[in-house]
Amino acid sequence: QVQFVESGGGSLQPGGSLRCSCAASGSSFMTFRMAWYRQSPVKEREYVAIITTRGQTTYKDSVKGRVTISKDDDKNMMYLQLTSLHADDTAVYYCNAPTSIRQWGPGTQVTVSS
Repeated sequence: QVQFVESGGGSLQPGGSLRCSCAASGSSFMTFRMAWYRQSPVKEREYVAIITTRGQTTYKDSVKGRVTISKDDDKNMMYLQLTSLHADDTAVYYCNAPTSIRQWGPGTQVTVSS
């Protein structure tokens, strides 16, 4: 009965970088395909990146080349490295299992502005 807690967001200027983290309890990332999502008042929830149990990755076209998804199965941690950020990346970032959605965690806010 997995639960997710996201962290690592913050406020930064365009062109900046940060890393978001997702901690899972009650299960293992080895069991599920995992994904990062984002949502804002002007943008419906969308996936940003997906990582399979074998470590294969897929990225949304709008972020491809600017983000890297990774995980540490021993720690039940997943990460999203964000680079070259712009204002359109402003959103609350969430993690979940796209194949079978669990309860959403609190998310972590990323705000990009000059």
